[in-house]
Amino acid sequence: MSTKKTAAQPPEKLTGIKLAKVPKTAAGLKSISSSVKHISKETGLAKGIGLLAKMNQKDGFDCPGCAWPDPDEKRAFLAEYCENGAKAIAEEATKNRVSPLFFTTHKVSELAKLSDYDIGKKGRITHPMILNEGSDHYEQISWRNAFDLIGRELNALNSPNEAIFYTSGRTSNEAAFLYQLFVRLYGTNNLPDCSNMCHESSGAALSETLGIGKGSVTLDDFNHTDLVIVIGQNPGTNHPRMLSALKDTKKRGGKIITINPLPEVGLMQFKDPQNPLKWFSGDKLTDIFLQIKINEDAALLKALLILLLEKAEKDPDVIDLEFINSKTHGYQDLIQDLKKHDTDELIERTGIDKNLVLEAVNLIANSKKIIICWAMGLTQHKNAVDNIREIVNLLLLKGSIGKKGAGTCPVRGHSNVQGDRTMGIWEKPKHAFLDALEKEFDFKAPREHGYDVVNAINAMHSAKAKVFIAMGGNFISATPDTEYTAEALRKCELTVHISTKLNRSHLIHGKKALILPCLGRSEKDLQKSGEQFVSVENSMGVVHQSHGHLPPLSQELLSEPAIVTGMAEATLKDSKVDWSALRNNYDLIREKIEATIPGFDNYNQKVRKKGGFYLPNNARKGDFSTTFTQKANFTVNSISDIQLEENQFLMMTIRTHDQYNTTIYGLDDRYRGILNERRVVFMNAHDMHDLGFQKLDTVDLISHFKGQERRAEKFLVIPYSIPRKCTATYFPEANVLVPIKSVAHTSNTPASKTVVISIKKRQD
Repeated sequence: MSTKKTAAQPPEKLTGIKLAKVPKTAAGLKSISSSVKHISKETGLAKGIGLLAKMNQKDGFDCPGCAWPDPDEKRAFLAEYCENGAKAIAEEATKNRVSPLFFTTHKVSELAKLSDYDIGKKGRITHPMILNEGSDHYEQISWRNAFDLIGRELNALNSPNEAIFYTSGRTSNEAAFLYQLFVRLYGTNNLPDCSNMCHESSGAALSETLGIGKGSVTLDDFNHTDLVIVIGQNPGTNHPRMLSALKDTKKRGGKIITINPLPEVGLMQFKDPQNPLKWFSGDKLTDIFLQIKINEDAALLKALLILLLEKAEKDPDVIDLEFINSKTHGYQDLIQDLKKHDTDELIERTGIDKNLVLEAVNLIANSKKIIICWAMGLTQHKNAVDNIREIVNLLLLKGSIGKKGAGTCPVRGHSNVQGDRTMGIWEKPKHAFLDALEKEFDFKAPREHGYDVVNAINAMHSAKAKVFIAMGGNFISATPDTEYTAEALRKCELTVHISTKLNRSHLIHGKKALILPCLGRSEKDLQKSGEQFVSVENSMGVVHQSHGHLPPLSQELLSEPAIVTGMAEATLKDSKVDWSALRNNYDLIREKIEATIPGFDNYNQKVRKKGGFYLPNNARKGDFSTTFTQKANFTVNSISDIQLEENQFLMMTIRTHDQYNTTIYGLDDRYRGILNERRVVFMNAHDMHDLGFQKLDTVDLISHFKGQERRAEKFLVIPYSIPRKCTATYFPEANVLVPIKSVAHTSNTPASKTVVISIKKRQD
């Protein structure tokens, strides 16, 4: 019997760094070469090429990676996917298998000593598995016994609120709808999801200001805009297909401003891998690069607003007064707030040269149609909601909402994270949605708000929650405060993970643990009524189908809807829902979605049209009647209040180019010149000099929050182009440094982009 705790963090060991020159362009032939290399290694070249030919095509399957939209009309024949999309499908369709024999010969405690990269490379899970209390080996279990165990554990709880039901962003619309229905019939709103950790701040800010928690632009808007501002985002690594949209903006005469602490190669120069003529000569993208200090975005946006208003005193056309007067609320409050700030002080905070800021102001002033794109560089701060609301202030000032070529563009991560929320995966559901569920399914829905991710971790840690079920994802590697979160999971009576591949979360478990393997996006889904398809919603509100074509890698795999219905049947003995019928025919699920969620009229008919259909979007139409004022709302927002002590730095967590979310495809970050290593900290060379550091010195990172310290050991110092007193590290290696209580106001999102650290040189 094992009494030793399994390792919660990636191993603190170095893997042999190699440094390369930071490239001047992104994508092109190197991107194609990398894609082919990964797909060949994981699946074999012939199978891999066949997979890629189906990915993101209208008759194929949706990429399991990001939620960037596909073109409405013609799809690229050569490659309607990016390098990371190729890596994602290579991982899903891998030849490697994690079978019952694998678990017989590998202890959980030994697997936990591996890196997240090595764990992921073990492959696809082939059978449902159970880890019994006190055991160090997973064992095979039948689906029936697994479902019965879940039902017993859930029904033995004192309250439904003692169970937590997490969802990853790659869950289909059909599975997500069934999941939230099961959970609410069970009696709780404990439905945290990955949105809580990434774009919850966007949803909170946009709902308040514009009346919808989604972006307002379409992909075609990039063809009609005057200016795109990309802020707090690295599309070259995280959403590479976005670079094609930016290329089209430039081709049609539009301009691009980039605002980020790091110069990201993809935003500077891009070689389109879909166009052989561009493989050797790229397109310059960014016109003005504003290299900002971490979390000074609100200060910069306030400065831009002040300077635009000053210009408007001489030229009223700089702002859209007609739009402001007819469509907005709170303009005078904004003016009064801006009068309290000194422009030069705001700009000084940002670390940006004032002349560059003035150039940006001139470009904004001369643009009528503006799109602003952002990602986690803005959403994971204490004042993250303020950052997004300040973006809305700028767009409202310019009248750049509700017109073609203009609007908000929060760039979502996982492929159906937006669809999951649309389907009701939310711990704070709206009453209208619950009313519709009650009417359709004849039950009394729970009304008390449930736990988000941070509150779920705290509830498990204090034993207020005892069962944890995750529909996808890698919870331990995605969440903050790694050791604290691990302690929380270990206190559970049962942890359940519905997964395709082995990950660290399977190794950090409750007293009992289940792994329930599901079909991948690329695999056929055969039910009693025949072959099924699922649907997803992309980052711009298009719902479309996803249809796998590969045979399942194991006969023991179930679809996500089949797993949800199996859990529901085992738990809700008196349920009036015909779970079997819903499992056998997904058209019936879509009929229930149509009956309960606005915008899904004639769902089964519309989703069968090539390319899918757009959901209603009030902000896209310039209709703001859904806000509390029935107008678009200007807001008054706060700038960062973080004060660094001597020899302290702000740290932000980032991804490598060989990574998507917590899935690590390789050990390289070629766009930053780092090969075969992940334990690095990027620093300004002047800061290194002040501390007496040399390149590749080994250091420990110590985070400081309200008198508490957290420590991550053995990182290599890398001099890099980053503002002074700012540092960057990769996650999940640095997640241990993110305090569980350091969160954004309103959204409660972990502040993973503003961690106060000190850096200590190691002597060994």
